[in-house]
Parts: sequence; C-alpha cells; structure tokens
Amino acid sequence: MKNLTEVANYNYGIEKIFSEAADFLPINGTDYVELYVGNAKQAAHYYKTAFGFQSVAYAGLETGVKDRVSYVLQQDKIRLVLTTPLTDTGDVAEHVKKHGDGIKVIALWVDDARDAFLQTTSRGAKPYFEPQTHGDENGEVITAGIHTYGDTVHVFVERKNYKGIFLPGFEAWKSEYNPEPTRLKYIDHMVGNVELGAMNQWSQFYEKVMGFANLVTFDDKDISTSYTALMSKVMTNGNGRIKFPINEPAIGLKKSQIEEYLDFYKGPGCQHIAVATDDIVFSVSKMKSRGVEFLHVPGAYYDTVGDRVGTIAEDMEILKSLGIMVDRDEEGYLLQIFTKPVEDRPTLFFEIIQRKGARSFGKGNFQALFESIEAEQARRGTL
Repeated sequence: MKNLTEVANYNYGIEKIFSEAADFLPINGTDYVELYVGNAKQAAHYYKTAFGFQSVAYAGLETGVKDRVSYVLQQDKIRLVLTTPLTDTGDVAEHVKKHGDGIKVIALWVDDARDAFLQTTSRGAKPYFEPQTHGDENGEVITAGIHTYGDTVHVFVERKNYKGIFLPGFEAWKSEYNPEPTRLKYIDHMVGNVELGAMNQWSQFYEKVMGFANLVTFDDKDISTSYTALMSKVMTNGNGRIKFPINEPAIGLKKSQIEEYLDFYKGPGCQHIAVATDDIVFSVSKMKSRGVEFLHVPGAYYDTVGDRVGTIAEDMEILKSLGIMVDRDEEGYLLQIFTKPVEDRPTLFFEIIQRKGARSFGKGNFQALFESIEAEQARRGTL
C-alpha cells in the first residue's frame, strides 16, 4: 500500500482530471442503452431471466408504431431498450443485418437537450437528428442526437418536464414473469472498439466535442500477451458519471480480441457494458444459476493474487470458485468478472464490477483476462 502522502497525491491527480473536463456539456448520467436485436421479445426474456431486469414499457403495433417493436427493461438505474424491426428495410433492419445484435444508442440524460446538441455540433459533431419535442398527457421530453464511432450514436434526453413511464409513445408493460433482480445498480463504464489508428481520433472527439478528459491511458505494454495486444484511453465527463474507454488493436503475432470484434461486428462499436453491483458474489452466483456464461480464469491466477492485493473482506476461495478477479489501486480495491458474448457473434459482452474504493479498471487483471479471452478465441478458431 502507498503511504498517506502518495494517496493524497493520487487523489489530487484524479480530481484534477475530473476538473479538466470542460463544463459546457453537463451530463447527469446514462439515460438508457438501446440495442437493435433480431428478436426483441426473446431478447427481453433473456435479460429478465438471466440478468434480473424488470419489465417497464413497450412500444409497437399496439401503440401505433409500424416499423419496429421496443421493450424497455430496468434494474435500479440501468435501463435497456431492446428494439427489433418489423420490416426488412429501414435503419433497424440494416443495423441488425450488418452487425447482429448490438448497441445502437447510448442515451445521455441532460438538463437541456437543445443546448447539448448545439454545444456538440458547433464543435464538429455530425448530427444524427435535430432537437425534437415528444409529448403526451404526462408532459414532454426533448431529444437530440449525434453520431460517434461506427454506427453508434448518442441521444441527449431532457425529461425534467415528463412524468410518464419512459418516453411518449410507450405504454406500461405489465408481466406476470418477473424474476428476482441480481442487484445490478448502475452502468460503471462502456467500452468502444475502434479500428487501428482511430483511438486518438475518438478520444479527441470526446475531449473537444463533448468536454471529456483523459482519465488514464493503457498502451501495448500494459495490455498484452505473447500473442495479442491493445491500446486504450479512458475518457470521463466532469462529474465522473460517464466513462468511455476507447480501445484499438495493437500489432501482435495473432488476431486480438479487438480485431475479432471488428471483423464480426463489421466495424467499430460498443464492445461491453460494465455494470456495478454492491454484492458481486450474490450477483454472479444468481446469474450463473440462470445460465449466464462467464470467462474462465486460470486457477494459477489465485496463487498470487492475495500477495498482490493484500487483505480484502471477501473469501478468496469463494471468489476463486466463481472466477471473480481482484485488483487494487491507491484508493481501495475492486472485484470484476466478464461474461462470454451474450449473442452468437463474438461481439457484445458484459462486465460485472464491484468497487470497494478503487477508481481504476483492473490493470493487474489484464494478463489473466487476455489469456482467458485468447482461450475462447482459440476455441472459435479466430485467434
């Protein structure tokens, strides 16, 4: 552990990074994440069963929507929207055809959507759609959108004058099937994969266009094995509620996980959602019992992890039995585990994370994590 002076200096450094994030685009948090999928009804059943999300809202033919169906699920502060096309043409159908199931919209909750659109487009963002007002008997919501890497977009959502279930056009979705939540709390961060040479372009986009700051940078010396490597820059907004690591592949002897993602997703996109819990043992145990598959962590990892992270509150044998990894920084430690891809293409997956003071991203686990991912790539024949 560091001495008190070193800890104070570290804390000062972190706070300085947050303060460097410009304040022209205040963001309250993640409003929702929308996935375009091949079958939203079945995908909703999966996320309810496996992850413990609860039914919230629905839009489709019964509500007057003719080209798509959307199911809204929520667990604590995490809100997922699953959308599927009703025709073989249009943006949803084309997205699913090209990418498979994947994240289209990362929606950001703001106080003023019109200003957020103006601030970002005036700094170079490509408009996705201009500010729109949507209303019903529960009030009004203002939204606007901009493009980011690949086909991913950000939608700004201003809902301070709305009291409805989700958005105008949606109705409450009542279901008799509501499995117990798995104690997932909020989105900790979301990781974007971009092509070789594009990491700096998109980190600069978040800095210049959206007012983010670079929280930490990892190069191929930090994130590599004998075969593959990647580089990453973690971008954060001013209050630290939104963190977007941007990954690109680095030169290696074999195909990295980033290259595999880009090949199967057919371009850049959101690789994984990290969701926080306050009891990772409970969350992972429940999810495993419901069929969620997690990456296998080599048993040898646990032979030395105690020496590296020191004393923790959790039973290391229980963590080992579940495959949960541990890492420590100057402010505390974290526990984390990664699912296998949640669809047949080896693209989108989830990270489950519990922070016990740590603000970092598990650098000490990178080696074991990459070896686990490479083992899965080898099984798929894509390494």
